[in-house]
Amino acid sequence: MPRMTGGQALARSLAREGVRVIFGLPGVQIYAATDALYDEPGIRFIHPRHEQATAYMADGYARVSGRPGTALVVPGPGLMNASAAIGTAYAASSPVLVIAGQVNRDLIGVDRGILHEVNDQQDIIRPVTKAVYRVLDPAEIPAVVREAFRQLRTGRPRPVEIEIPPETLAEEADIELLEPGDDVREAAERGSIEEAARILAAAERPLIWAGGGVISSGASEALARVAEHLQAPVVATPEGKGAISDAHYLSLGAMKREDPMREFLNGHDVILAVGTRFALAYPTESQRVVQIEIDPDEVGRNFANTHPVVGDARATLEALHELLIASSAPRASRRVELEAVRAARLGPELRVEPEDALMKAVRSAIPDDGILVAGMTQLGYYSRPFYPVYEPGTYLTSSYFGNLGYAYPVALGAKVAQPGRAVVAISGDGGFQFNVQELATAVQHNINAVVVVFNDNAYGNVLRDQMVRFGGRVIGAELHNPDFVRLAEAYGVRGVRAEGPDALELALAEALAIEAPTLIEVPVGPMPSPF
Repeated sequence: MPRMTGGQALARSLAREGVRVIFGLPGVQIYAATDALYDEPGIRFIHPRHEQATAYMADGYARVSGRPGTALVVPGPGLMNASAAIGTAYAASSPVLVIAGQVNRDLIGVDRGILHEVNDQQDIIRPVTKAVYRVLDPAEIPAVVREAFRQLRTGRPRPVEIEIPPETLAEEADIELLEPGDDVREAAERGSIEEAARILAAAERPLIWAGGGVISSGASEALARVAEHLQAPVVATPEGKGAISDAHYLSLGAMKREDPMREFLNGHDVILAVGTRFALAYPTESQRVVQIEIDPDEVGRNFANTHPVVGDARATLEALHELLIASSAPRASRRVELEAVRAARLGPELRVEPEDALMKAVRSAIPDDGILVAGMTQLGYYSRPFYPVYEPGTYLTSSYFGNLGYAYPVALGAKVAQPGRAVVAISGDGGFQFNVQELATAVQHNINAVVVVFNDNAYGNVLRDQMVRFGGRVIGAELHNPDFVRLAEAYGVRGVRAEGPDALELALAEALAIEAPTLIEVPVGPMPSPF
């Protein structure tokens, strides 16, 4: 049995589990972990400028790579700084491993007030993680890492946290390293799939509601086959955009607030919900739901008339498709009907300017397989129904967490995972400044993502709400901003200012062609509601 430090056991265990990138910041309680990474040439260490960005970048990496992302932070304030990003990954069902330090073993729970102490930090992070572990013995590190990756790869993907005190990382011990697990995401129980097939085959007008679970399980092809057999139109959640290509006539895109399509949806008797919590669907009492969901706690949570099908989306849809083929003939095409519905709900009378022209400029400049990270900004909101997505995993949101500041660091993580693909973040001036310092990370680590900053010198959505809903009683919504182009250049990033949609399209196409970290500032004024 080889002898090594706990930090070396951690680094080698992570490498065995396939970790090739760690986003982290070194600090006193985790020195033995970062030092061990020095001798792991297969793991790239990227150090952002804020702990929040470590987990955001790990999240972006996970969502576009299909593999867990890994963040490393000091205890206490380090973990607390990262918690907003961990919460985003939790909301978006993203498999992020967070490795945090701890205070000295004999002082855990003593509440003495030593450096970085929080009593008890697991209580802080537990609500936004799938599992938390504390390792006190270096010999136990390989087994805990193995179990953490089992949690990340099976069931609903969500963040997992491991915390390790400094002595545990520094001590030498005889440690047995473990082989990575052969984790399999299982299909639902056969009987529940057979009942789902019977319900769908008997439906007069079935409809599919696709969520982010379709994308995380790699189920897009299987979903398309089921949709085509049933001639079922597909509605996506924002997280599920790209589950089926928006170029497919069965795709109706993502729902928007006060969507005129809702009446059309209510005319379908059975809804097949796949990989979604189904929280905002609001089916009628006469509709039946068949819910394919990996998390048994979510099935039927939001609608009582639900047939549960608990299992991995891809494996379950593949089995469902086989049963549907065996039990029912393919249905007559609804292409003509659905193309008319698509044209009506995405028609000019439902669009607003200048959002629409700017959004079209962004879409025109980004290749079909390019990745867009939609920030919590006017154009981010508008992109949900009006930005067409053609491939799974190419549209990222913060899900129901809805937090400012996530878009740019998530885009950096996505670019690390997919360096050969275009990656663009769209952000407002307010939200971008939550993590503006990560421009330095992009330069230092040669991460050639592009950020488009729409600058209205305000938290625009808040400002409009205060003007309209509160009679112009504005407080806290107006911003004093830097010159974003000169700020970018000070960091060593290309800075470009684009006035209007045509200039934006040209600037974005140029930035993607030259592959350099780029900030494009787009000055805008107050905008009408994107909803």
